[in-house]
Amino acid sequence: MILIEKLKNWARLLKQDVLMLWFATKNRNTPWVPKAVCIFIVAYALSPIDLIPDFIPILGFVDDLLLLPILIWVAIRLIPNLILQESRIRADQWLIQNQSKPKSNLGFLIVAVIWILMLWLLYMHIKS
Repeated sequence: MILIEKLKNWARLLKQDVLMLWFATKNRNTPWVPKAVCIFIVAYALSPIDLIPDFIPILGFVDDLLLLPILIWVAIRLIPNLILQESRIRADQWLIQNQSKPKSNLGFLIVAVIWILMLWLLYMHIKS
């Protein structure tokens, strides 16, 4: 298998995992700590903007290649197996029916607020 095919397969699996976490957040049996972690991950993953924009060389892909998979791994370890299985089935069905991922306005808001705070802190630092 060539590298490009491996990367495409990895990206597809990552997309499935994010959807699985999305459905885990909707399950009323998901404990509150894993649910909170999943909400953060899903909001960030489905946000139309990144914390570190992709056009920044090397750093732009750190969140996509390292941070997001690590956070997903942590969330999967926190969620009970039965909920994971149900959520994975629902995610697979979603992908078959819709062929697209949902969007997260909350994720957009979180990233936008972080950027605004960073710019404000930079301004305050330069000003002083």
